[in-house]
Amino acid sequence: MGDITTFNEVLESADNLSLDDQITLLEVLQRRIIEHRREELSKEIQDAQKEFQEGKCNPTTPSDLMKEILS
Repeated sequence: MGDITTFNEVLESADNLSLDDQITLLEVLQRRIIEHRREELSKEIQDAQKEFQEGKCNPTTPSDLMKEILS
């Protein structure tokens, strides 16, 4: 567990970077977060398509969906 860097240590390390390096770090992290979200969304879509193909869910209209949500 000694190799695990704490969040506070990461922040302190970032503080020691130049402003340009901090901006670059921010940009890299933002791209990684976007890619991670894309991967999660892709998996959710694949799972939903599989469930639909297996007959585990049925198509519905927006009004039927709202009725179900509000009931």
